Amino acid sequence: MPPAPSSAPTPGPWAVLGATTAVQSLVAMAALSPPVFAGPASADLGLPASAVGYYMSALYMAAMVASLASGAMMARFGAMRVSQACLVLAGLGLAVMAFSATLPTVLLALPAVLVGTWVLGLGYGPVTPASSHILAATTRPGNRALMFSIKQTGVPLGGVLAGALIPPLVLWGGWQGAALAVGAACLVLAGLVQPVRPALDRDRQPRAPLRITALAGPIRLIWRTPALRRLGLASFAFAAMQLCLGTFLVTFLETEAHMSLVDAGLVLSLTQGGGVVGRIIWGWVADRRVAPHLLLFLLGLGMAGGAVVFGLTGPDWPWLMVAGLGTLLGTAAIGWNGVFLSEVARHAPPGEAGAATGGALFMTFAGVVVGPALFALLLATPGGYPLAFAALAALCVAGAVAILGAGRRGPESP
Repeated sequence: MPPAPSSAPTPGPWAVLGATTAVQSLVAMAALSPPVFAGPASADLGLPASAVGYYMSALYMAAMVASLASGAMMARFGAMRVSQACLVLAGLGLAVMAFSATLPTVLLALPAVLVGTWVLGLGYGPVTPASSHILAATTRPGNRALMFSIKQTGVPLGGVLAGALIPPLVLWGGWQGAALAVGAACLVLAGLVQPVRPALDRDRQPRAPLRITALAGPIRLIWRTPALRRLGLASFAFAAMQLCLGTFLVTFLETEAHMSLVDAGLVLSLTQGGGVVGRIIWGWVADRRVAPHLLLFLLGLGMAGGAVVFGLTGPDWPWLMVAGLGTLLGTAAIGWNGVFLSEVARHAPPGEAGAATGGALFMTFAGVVVGPALFALLLATPGGYPLAFAALAALCVAGAVAILGAGRRGPESP
């Protein structure tokens, strides 16, 4: 079946990189904004602050399904159109959450929040596969690793934006105003990238089928390939750590370290900023200095140690010490993803790197679903935050051990 014709000139590689990174950053900011305004939002809705853990689990349950369907959607509609749909869904999800505050009882507000979370999750799931598809088609092999490393900074960059901008927006217009402001920005960006859409989506197949049976293929590929299976299991653990850090950090610092919302938000921004720097640094290290599987093992141990120490944070700890610890922990807990995805592609059978990435991300998202929910459950026990962080540390050690078995060189992707 021939692709849809288009006479539009293809933008330069740096313009494409800017567009894909902007989309990924803003969708990530939308997903990470509710944990930042969780304090005032939960008070308005009559929910405990720890309920933010269930928000992240519900978000990624929707993202898991959407990520498996992204390949078929991109084939039919084009990767940039899928990216625009992700932005629209993210904005709509935040608007529904803001609307929930107008409902008279928690019995009505809670379903509205859940619907908004699911809509946002449907937008979050396909955004990484879509941006990767676009870059793979427009980037020269000689600088592909650099371009992908920069693109992968979009998620922690979204966290930086959420941590830095949401607290002032909450002070300005309440948490509902902050949600609507980010949602509006998503809609604006969806329109701004429209001019490049015809050129970037010229490979789409308008009559490509959308079959539900295709959802299971990426999972089967991961599970029948030992190295990919170990990588997927490790990503389950590492993703649980990453999302618990991003989800609970602000609330933890407010309640346990007695920080203000603005100070806690700045720590979150520094933590996410550490992840931005870490993704690029670790990619360079994996290419030139340390075997990728060994680097992932060391990063897993670093996450475990950092989680144990972070769980002991108290009100007598200086802000600079907490901020420094958060930044260092962020380089590992948020910076591992690029090396992980490169290893998935390295071990994928020829021609199946895309399917392998989709299946691996499904397992990654599963860790995100389970991790915050488990963390929230442990917060309700007498052990509180120290126990919850210790459980995350144990999970990261298990993931680090699993990754060692994935070191044997697999087939290269074409």
